[in-house]
Amino acid sequence: MLARDIMTKEVITVKPDTTVEEVIKILAENKISGVPVVNDHGGVIGIVSEADLLVRDAKLRVPSFINVLGSLIFLEDPRQLDEDLRKMVAVKVRELMTEDVITVEEDTPVEEVASLMLKKKINRVPVVSHGKLVGIISRHDIVRALAAKKEKVDDF
Repeated sequence: MLARDIMTKEVITVKPDTTVEEVIKILAENKISGVPVVNDHGGVIGIVSEADLLVRDAKLRVPSFINVLGSLIFLEDPRQLDEDLRKMVAVKVRELMTEDVITVEEDTPVEEVASLMLKKKINRVPVVSHGKLVGIISRHDIVRALAAKKEKVDDF
């Protein structure tokens, strides 16, 4: 079974200039947990998930550090603080979205998609063809495919 066999083809998307408030409304009204961000040509340039939105209401966590002879040595990556601050004050999607989007092609085997989701700890994967968004696969889509596969086996 391939990505094209289980992907949702009618994908709800947003543009980089969409407001964060609009994205919140879109997710809530459509009962979805994330949306791809696309450019004017249909290319995936980012993704916004519930996790990106949760940062806005989370308590800011300052990285631990120690002072050694007047120099600060961070015990954690201070870039995470920068990322969290950026998301907390975001007004437009471009300021909030995750830009390093993992995508798959239509002919990617479902087993590979599932492995990728587990390895990268992601809940959805946009499906592209020739650089343009053609679908999306969520964990729910994979579970539904597994259930259908089991039904076919049980019918024999």
